[in-house]
Amino acid sequence: MNNSLKEKRSVLDWIEYGGNKLPHPVTIFLIFTLLVVIISHIAYLFGVNVTYTGMNPDTGKREELTVEVMSLLTTDGIRFIFTGVVEHFTTFVALGPVLVAMLGVGVAEKSGYISALMTNVVTKAPKKFVTPIVVFMGVMSNIAASVGYVVLVPLGAIIFLGFRRHPLAGLAAAFAGVAGGYSANLLIGTNDPLLAGITTEAAAILDTTYIVDATDNWYFMLASTFLIVILGTLITDKVIEPRLGKYDFSKSDIQPDEEINKVEKRALRWSNVSAIITVLLVLALVVFPSSPLRGDDGGIIGSPFISSIIFIMMLVFLVPGLVYGVMTKEIKNDKDAVKLMDSSIETMAGFIVLIFFAAQFVALFTYSNLGTVIAVNGANLLEKLDIGVVPILVIFILLSALIDIVIAADSAKWAIMAPIFVPMFMQLGISPEVSQAAYRIGDSTTNVVSPLMPFFPLIVAFSQRYGRENGIGTVVSLMLPYSIIFLISWTILFVIWYLFGIPFGPGASNTY
Repeated sequence: MNNSLKEKRSVLDWIEYGGNKLPHPVTIFLIFTLLVVIISHIAYLFGVNVTYTGMNPDTGKREELTVEVMSLLTTDGIRFIFTGVVEHFTTFVALGPVLVAMLGVGVAEKSGYISALMTNVVTKAPKKFVTPIVVFMGVMSNIAASVGYVVLVPLGAIIFLGFRRHPLAGLAAAFAGVAGGYSANLLIGTNDPLLAGITTEAAAILDTTYIVDATDNWYFMLASTFLIVILGTLITDKVIEPRLGKYDFSKSDIQPDEEINKVEKRALRWSNVSAIITVLLVLALVVFPSSPLRGDDGGIIGSPFISSIIFIMMLVFLVPGLVYGVMTKEIKNDKDAVKLMDSSIETMAGFIVLIFFAAQFVALFTYSNLGTVIAVNGANLLEKLDIGVVPILVIFILLSALIDIVIAADSAKWAIMAPIFVPMFMQLGISPEVSQAAYRIGDSTTNVVSPLMPFFPLIVAFSQRYGRENGIGTVVSLMLPYSIIFLISWTILFVIWYLFGIPFGPGASNTY
């Protein structure tokens, strides 16, 4: 053990050291994939299965379903491995949004626009408000699907860099807001109607007239937003950044400028104008009920606007990036513009390679049904516990947090868990709205430390821009304090909220 390590005494330092001593993430995913293949076959030979009540995809009706572990070493399993490689990669949830967004973000970054914008902000914005703004932006970005992971997390690092603060602290603050505070928001997002629909179907097992609306957790999630912002700010400023120490700016390709010259100021001004015009043009396609980017019912939730948010974010960065590059002579013709796009994608080469192997693992893990078996067995164990309402809700939150580590998709987890827990809790006098709120806490807080979360490899790739030695251990050690403190504090808020009988949303009842 070297002397530098001996000087490190915190648990987080040891986690980072141990995590970064692990093999390359690609190798780790290969090992995980091999383990899934072996374990799936062993479980298959022993006939491991689970039975639960859920929606039959063939009939569209809710009925008792039996899920067996599928072996990846049978004829069908081997065929699935070989024939699905390309599809698993190209349909992986994080791949498309990242590459599309980077076409715009990369041009804005490499033309110098983001650097100039951040430098300009540095001279005007109070330093003490930087952290809460980054965390808050992260929480609010959840209304726009995956845009927070793709755009805001790297932007958080750049913002901190502009303030001559450690960029990994900015990355951690943004990631904490985006992923750790995933369910919190001041507004109703795309996730709310999705979960409410699943909860309604689960409640129908006992009561076919019971309806859970998209707004039924709104009050609690609105309050949770302030909790996450306050905690995220304190953890970043008091724990994470002091631990990181002084950043060596020579490690980064992005350097904070001390000031910008007259040409850059003029370019920045017109670039900002172009960004505003771009936003206004997009709003013109959304603002009226009959606008083309509205839904067929005239609403925003589930509309083409929400579906195209990544492309819109690309334009919001691409247009001012091009304007800035042209005015500063960084872009002299169309070839220069394309070169900037090329170079931005080149920086994602490591991420693309990593995603290829991560996608194979996730696909095989899903095919094997091992995640479903783990989730249902955990739920059954909780059902057998004969304890009070509050303790069982707390245990349910913890169980959801643990399951979140192995099953990343929130809707997939809830589709499995809701038919088990919602009716069970209704029999205990707990309303479906309360069950859903409890689940959302567990579903959010461990996102930031789960390597199986689809965007986790992207966060590792972003961290490596500020130190090539950074790896999974670095990110996990950065995010573990957020995960633990968010989980404990959010659970306490939930318990207080429930005990005082405060409605979780407008018209929502806490009891059944």
